Amino acid sequence: MPITINGTSGVSLAGQFDSASSFGFKNRIINGQMQIAQRATSATITAGSTIAAGYSTVDRFYVYCTGANVTAAQVAGSGAIKNNLQITGAASVTAIGVGQRIESLNSYDMAGSTATLSVNLANSLLTTVTWTASYATTTADTFGTLAAPTVTQIATGSFTVTSTLTNYSTQITIPAAATTGLQIVFTVGAQVSGTWTIGNVQLEKSSIATSFDYRPYGAELALAQRYYFRAQADDTSYLFGVGGARSTTEATFVGNYPVPMRISPTALEQNGTAAHYTVQTGGVDRSSSAVVAYNGITTQQLYAITTTVASGQTAGQAGFVYGQNLTAYLGWSAEL
Repeated sequence: MPITINGTSGVSLAGQFDSASSFGFKNRIINGQMQIAQRATSATITAGSTIAAGYSTVDRFYVYCTGANVTAAQVAGSGAIKNNLQITGAASVTAIGVGQRIESLNSYDMAGSTATLSVNLANSLLTTVTWTASYATTTADTFGTLAAPTVTQIATGSFTVTSTLTNYSTQITIPAAATTGLQIVFTVGAQVSGTWTIGNVQLEKSSIATSFDYRPYGAELALAQRYYFRAQADDTSYLFGVGGARSTTEATFVGNYPVPMRISPTALEQNGTAAHYTVQTGGVDRSSSAVVAYNGITTQQLYAITTTVASGQTAGQAGFVYGQNLTAYLGWSAEL
């Protein structure tokens, strides 16, 4: 990769540097380093479940399986690699898949170009990992379900792997029609035991594999929170929202997403126990008497939630809602 400097033509870069993909934010995969895990660091993946249910551990990656349940977990790496995603097999498993859907806004310019997919892989049982690249067939960012996908396959291939974590790469010719969002899926067959480890997943607009794009943790978290945000109590006074009483029993509170979400979420996740949340209105704490509910105000920047107490509030009193214990959380999904 020579660098030439002269008084006539200035600076000339050649080789690996002669591409925009050689610089920051070249990786179209979000959380390819597996460091962000807002939902959980470990989860059971139910055989035959949906893609939505497969978003259960490291952010932006969904996991699915057939034949039997498996465990997916964020695990420690070694050296410069802090984390990996690891799937633990089980008897009767017939297949496992790990995928990411890339929003059209983040992949539109890749249409009609050559891309390089690279990934760290290891498997203690199997020797073949298959990769498949597709694009949403007609509607932007609409990929369908596992049972009824609405994608057009671009290319597929396989890597021959060992039990030692190793980097593999392949080139993919992205068709001009692929402006509607991309999907990358890695699959294995009968992982009836042992572990399958995945890390440093990268898709870049380049005809060669370049070094992994290690982005700052805060930048990667913000990218992930466009698709999922979990407000998780980190102490017993975690504030979920501010607002006020609407009646003697009902109150509404508003909060901000840390970054605008991809689309307006329409459902609220939470841990399902009313006693995990405390409402304070008029300077008085009252335990929630029902689980927190979505208020129906859905935007990409603000959320509104409703709480219920047994009695004692006065309409118009200002207040807030906070977590009563560390298991309290609220979550919103705008996943593809």
